[in-house]
Amino acid sequence: MNYIDAHVHVWTPDTTRYPLAAGFKKESMQPASFTPEELFKHCKPAGVTRINLIQMSFYRFDNSYMLDMIAKHPDEFVGTAVINPLGNDPEREMTDLAKRGVRAFRILPKLSDEPIDRWLRAKGYAAMFRAGARNDQAMACLINPDALPELDRMCKEFPDTPVIIDHLARIGADGVIRDADVDRLCAMAKHKMVMVKIGAFYALGKKQPPYTDLAPLIRRVVTAFSPERCM
Repeated sequence: MNYIDAHVHVWTPDTTRYPLAAGFKKESMQPASFTPEELFKHCKPAGVTRINLIQMSFYRFDNSYMLDMIAKHPDEFVGTAVINPLGNDPEREMTDLAKRGVRAFRILPKLSDEPIDRWLRAKGYAAMFRAGARNDQAMACLINPDALPELDRMCKEFPDTPVIIDHLARIGADGVIRDADVDRLCAMAKHKMVMVKIGAFYALGKKQPPYTDLAPLIRRVVTAFSPERCM
């Protein structure tokens, strides 16, 4: 069936070879592991043959495990890495990672100390957006609705950079789906290189299966962006 899963995390219990970032403990890993071998037991019977791996939060900027798994399973995996936008040369780092199967970079406001209305003014983001346009690497934004205006500004400045808005911009994470937030997300469809991930239902709205309370939100977003720009 050759389905593609656009958003999967993998991690290993081997914290000696792949240490956790500062502030994380092994107890943070729930379950204790989710390796490619464990993943394949679930995804392959369902017809999922290609997967975009997302760097796991408790590895922070050390993408080693994800990169090693891409190298081990190049026919199944590509990756979305996390790098430091405040680093010395994020543009060169992005270009180097492109050679290792990294197709996108997760960005989020807490990676800098800028206020939410200026979160993409932080050093390095302009360079990352430039490299994204040149390398065809997406900026995968893990954001709340209040971060959309600054992203809108950046998309106007860099119209050729692919952008992915993760998890419906986390609309309804506090349990309330506000029309103003949905309007703001749908307005991003005017940027032709912007895409949306339709997912993380367990964290949005009433947070209860079968998640039917999210249906109006999903319909509006898919209508605004078209199915071809939704994941």
